[in-house]
Amino acid sequence: MKNAKLAIVFTVVFMTTIAIIAGCNDEKPVQSVDTANAGQTVVHGASVVGPVVTGKPTRVPKVELIIAFPKAACAPTPVPIKEPNIAKLRPAGVARPVIMVPKGAVNLALGKPVTSNEILPVIGELKMVTDGEKSGEDGYNVDLGFGRKWVQIDLDLRANLYGVSLWHYHKGSRAYRDVIIEVADDEDFTENVQIVFNSDHDNSYGKGIGDNMGYVETNEGKFIYCPKGTTGRYVRLHSQGNTSNDQNHYVEVEIYGTPVK
Repeated sequence: MKNAKLAIVFTVVFMTTIAIIAGCNDEKPVQSVDTANAGQTVVHGASVVGPVVTGKPTRVPKVELIIAFPKAACAPTPVPIKEPNIAKLRPAGVARPVIMVPKGAVNLALGKPVTSNEILPVIGELKMVTDGEKSGEDGYNVDLGFGRKWVQIDLDLRANLYGVSLWHYHKGSRAYRDVIIEVADDEDFTENVQIVFNSDHDNSYGKGIGDNMGYVETNEGKFIYCPKGTTGRYVRLHSQGNTSNDQNHYVEVEIYGTPVK
C-alpha cells in the first residue's frame, strides 16, 4: 500500500514537471543583448537578427549647399579638347543641379594645413589651396610642376564627409588628367583608405581604372559627392598634367562635412 502511494506521488510530480517544461517551450523567444556581439540583438534559440533598437532613428534634414563661385576669368577662344574621357560641358542656360547635404555640414578645409609630394611649388604656396581664394586669374594658383602630383589636406579631426569642391586653374579651356580623390584616417594613407573620385581611364596614374569622367575646368569648379559613410581626417587629391600642358595646378579645395562624434 505504501509503495502504491509513493508511485502515485511520483507520477503527479513527474506530470507536473513535464507541464512546466512544455509551458516554458511555448513562450516567445526572449530578446537580450549579446555582449560578445556588442551592438547586436540576439534572440534566444535563434541567430542574430539585427542591431539593437533603442528608438526611432534620427533623420538629419538636408539643406541646399550654397557655393560661392569666382568670376569667370577672361580667356582666349577655347580650343577643342581631344581626350577619350572628358564629359561635355553643361549647355548654356541649363541651371546647375541643386546640391543637397546634411544640415550642419560646413567647409572643414578652410585654413587647414596642406602638404604635397612637391615640397617647393614652381609658383605659389601650398597654403593657397585652402585660403578661400578661388579666382582664375594668374597669381591665385599653386603650380606643382610635372608628373604625378598630389596635395593633401589635414582636417585636424575625423569627420563625416559629404562632398568636395575642387578648382584647378580655370582660365582657359583645359581638363586635368587622372584626377583622383582619396580619404584616409592617417597621413600616410594606410588606414581606412577610400577613393571617392577617379577619372583615370587607363590606369596611367597607377591607382586603378576609375569610373568617373574627366571634366573641363570652369569658374564653378567641380563638385563631387562622397559616397554615404565616407569618414576620415585626411583628403589627398591627385592629378597628372592637363590638356594644355603637363603641369599640375590647384586654386582651391573645399571639403564639406561634420565632425565625427
